[in-house]
Amino acid sequence: IQLVESGGASVQPGGSLRLSCVASQSIFAFYDMAWYRQAPGKQRELVATMAVGGGREYVDSLKGRFSISREGAKNTLYLQMDNLKTEDTAVYYCNAKYLACWEYWGQGTQVTVSS
Repeated sequence: IQLVESGGASVQPGGSLRLSCVASQSIFAFYDMAWYRQAPGKQRELVATMAVGGGREYVDSLKGRFSISREGAKNTLYLQMDNLKTEDTAVYYCNAKYLACWEYWGQGTQVTVSS
């Protein structure tokens, strides 16, 4: 399984972006999906998850600004990010996990929020 992220860009504070993650196969019926991010000099951190059944969870600090969704027909996972802040600057990664056995990562897409 390959995951390919896109949509990262440089934006000003308050702006919006929508990240996409295209999977090489139809996996949403089996894999829990997630977005992570890694800021310079920091550890990778979880942003949002979407379970096989459609349940969504977010890091508390991002609730209300970020939204995770998926489109099965396109094998695509999305992350809508609104009211972006400078501290959202990071490389954003797509993750797919099946039980505790199989896990896949994308290559990441850079998001830079700066005035």
